[in-house]
Amino acid sequence: MTKKTFILIGFIILKFALQYILLSPEYDLQRDEYLHLDQAHHLAWGYLSVPPVTSWFSYIIYLLGNTVFWVKFFPALFGVLTLLVVWKTIEVLKGSLFALILASTCILLSSLLRLNMLFQPNSLDILCWTTFYFTVIQYIKTEKTKWLYTGAIIFAFGFLNKYNILFLLIGFLPALLLSKQRKIVAEKNLYFALILGLILILPNLLWQYNNHFPIVHHMKELAETQLVNVDRAGFLKEQLLFFIGGFIVILSSFYALLFYKPFANYRFFFLSIVFTLLVFIYFKAKAYYAIGLYPIYIAFGAVFLGEISKSGWKRFLQPVLILIPLLLFIPIYKVAFPNKTPQEIVAKPEKYKKFGMLRWEDGKDHELPQDFADMLGWKELAHKTDSVYALFPKSENTLVLCDNYGQAGAINYYTKKGIKAVSFNADYVNWFNLDIYYTNLIRIKEFEEKSTEFAETSPFFEKASIGGEITNKFAREYKTTIFVFTKAKININKRLEQEIKEEKNYDK
Repeated sequence: MTKKTFILIGFIILKFALQYILLSPEYDLQRDEYLHLDQAHHLAWGYLSVPPVTSWFSYIIYLLGNTVFWVKFFPALFGVLTLLVVWKTIEVLKGSLFALILASTCILLSSLLRLNMLFQPNSLDILCWTTFYFTVIQYIKTEKTKWLYTGAIIFAFGFLNKYNILFLLIGFLPALLLSKQRKIVAEKNLYFALILGLILILPNLLWQYNNHFPIVHHMKELAETQLVNVDRAGFLKEQLLFFIGGFIVILSSFYALLFYKPFANYRFFFLSIVFTLLVFIYFKAKAYYAIGLYPIYIAFGAVFLGEISKSGWKRFLQPVLILIPLLLFIPIYKVAFPNKTPQEIVAKPEKYKKFGMLRWEDGKDHELPQDFADMLGWKELAHKTDSVYALFPKSENTLVLCDNYGQAGAINYYTKKGIKAVSFNADYVNWFNLDIYYTNLIRIKEFEEKSTEFAETSPFFEKASIGGEITNKFAREYKTTIFVFTKAKININKRLEQEIKEEKNYDK
């Protein structure tokens, strides 16, 4: 085993270890993870919220036992592979061992540690961005057509994982066409590769068409409820924080791409990041959408810094450059990860507030970071719902109807009673089982100061009661209530059919 391989294995082991160590046992899974895991039971070529790839990995996790270990394993794996692609990029660019260590340190001790904790499309999205850029570098260096086809496959897979990768193309194409590398458009294999990519994504496009393009509805809703609260200045500020330990390396990549002769063929990468960021800013995108941009620039910057610090007094720069991400990781370690109890965070919120981590999608500050609050209370909700569900002698006639996908997904993940909770929210609107004639209703409702649930629903049932609520005051779902209605006086199924139809009518 060579020294280089030994060091790479060390980084891989450390990356996997940190993904599990930096998560305090007080926290459950995050609300989005429950939805994605439930997709394993409803495989399709598309969903209202995401394309299909996440469901494929959810199905693998289900086959492996559906344990938290495997839920956390796959995003960690995608993070490891991102590091590996950056490592291979540096080797292609003829970077030194120091460049490999510097880039790997910057990738390891970055926001990817937090992102790679969650089973969401984001970790794979970043891997696909990085790998696509890698295939472009390989093609420019070798001019082998296999890299055109590889790039098309990677992009298609990225598209089937998260539509966010379209931003890569929007920023990349004009930069390419403005450079001398535009000669690639005369390469006939490029168009065959594009056709291959189109064929691969066609099932999802057909699914969108057959379902009246729910992505349009989803993006409109996202823009109205979340992106409207995005501050463009805040977007730019957060870009600095994602790879703060590698900030000098990324800045060095910009200089190198413009003036370093060995990178002359890759100069358009500078314009590519500029164009892509401008597009993100124009659309008021969430800051983390752009994270996939940076790993490849860390590779460029590390190679450049490795070359200029080879000899003379500049050699003393090498330990300094390695030390910077290590030192800057210390304050990040203290605030960026759910490695402290909610009580500890609430007692000392200053650092979290300073980094803007208490600001939620509603544009307001709260006691905990939103992701942390979204990882509390779910087990409690599921166990209490199970207890109520078990009281019914014929549970198969009992509908568990939730306000949102987090509630439904968490109940379905933790249930010991085989509950199939549903909601009119997100993908659950397509997962109602109307073959069962429901006579009882367990209604999971988000907390309201003056709830009208009893007044509105109890007249349609013989009995009504409260079965419990989430008591964890740090949970985003604090005081979410379990209402219990028995022996319906109406046809519940007909009401469900009507509401499902209305929910699917996106124009309304």
